[in-house]
Amino acid sequence: MDSTASPSNGSAFVGDERAVRAVVDAVSQAWGDNDAAAFVDHYAEDATAIVPGLALLDRADIRTRMAEAFAAQLKGTRRIHQIRGVRFLDQATAIVTSRSGTAFPGQSAPSDDRWSLATWVLSRRTGRWLIEAYHDCPAA
Repeated sequence: MDSTASPSNGSAFVGDERAVRAVVDAVSQAWGDNDAAAFVDHYAEDATAIVPGLALLDRADIRTRMAEAFAAQLKGTRRIHQIRGVRFLDQATAIVTSRSGTAFPGQSAPSDDRWSLATWVLSRRTGRWLIEAYHDCPAA
């Protein structure tokens, strides 16, 4: 279910919702390109990413780990994010929930065991939406 809630008039956040969704799309594109620099360009300097087995505590750490993964086990993969909801806490903070999966080369879609549930926290800094925190866990 795709839903949006805001603390005030829902239409006030329509443009922001498009911009937030564009960040998720850009991260997916960078993953598909195996481009760690483009991937982390959408993360705040002090962002955190929690994924199974790893706590990445800033953009530099995220970039290093993603570059290593894109060169090895994630080479040629695509990341698919099905956004389930976008909620604004205020004009500069958004929470996104998604069902996300990794498709390996030759797969048209992720296998059932490659789907996860994710929470994204984004903030608008200097007019640009950035990922502040990302948390990913296996889907049941």
